[in-house]
Amino acid sequence: MKLKIRRTYTFVENRMLEAGKAADTPLRKVAAVLVVENPYAGRYAKNLNPLIAASAALGRELVAMAVAALAPYAAQSVGKAALVGISGEQEHANALLTTTFAEPLREALGGGEAWISSMTKVAMAGTQIDVPMNCKDALYVRSHYDGMTLMLPDAPMPDEIAVILCLANRGRLNARVGGLRHDKLKGENGLV
Repeated sequence: MKLKIRRTYTFVENRMLEAGKAADTPLRKVAAVLVVENPYAGRYAKNLNPLIAASAALGRELVAMAVAALAPYAAQSVGKAALVGISGEQEHANALLTTTFAEPLREALGGGEAWISSMTKVAMAGTQIDVPMNCKDALYVRSHYDGMTLMLPDAPMPDEIAVILCLANRGRLNARVGGLRHDKLKGENGLV
């Protein structure tokens, strides 16, 4: 199955100052979005494996879009999400965010096998979604627990799914709640 892409979006946020303290390196967060036709809209399908298999191509396209938007920085944090239109099911969105989708991300971004945080929901066009993010190399790097809030004014339509990938070049500005530091990562999931 090849999913029909109807629209794309790219969002970029640059944060240079937090609590009156300027950052040496700005925090850049980006979101890349593909809005695809939902082949299962309006009907129940027991087997969603074709949708899962098709998600690899979406992962490759989204990571290329997001990496380009993040330039000149490299990704340290990642998160994924999907909004499915009201003629679909939340399971359709989840089918597009499995390991099949995530492997092209890991290949392109490098790093460890850290869990990639995600969020999915059934929604009408214009619904906000909070995309959780964490360090791509080690889940326990607290400075990288963050997210992006997105709203697509005209997506998803009832028969669409908006698939979202977010990247960031660093942890939160002024992060100071302790835990494993990104610059001290080693071993599996950052631990010895």
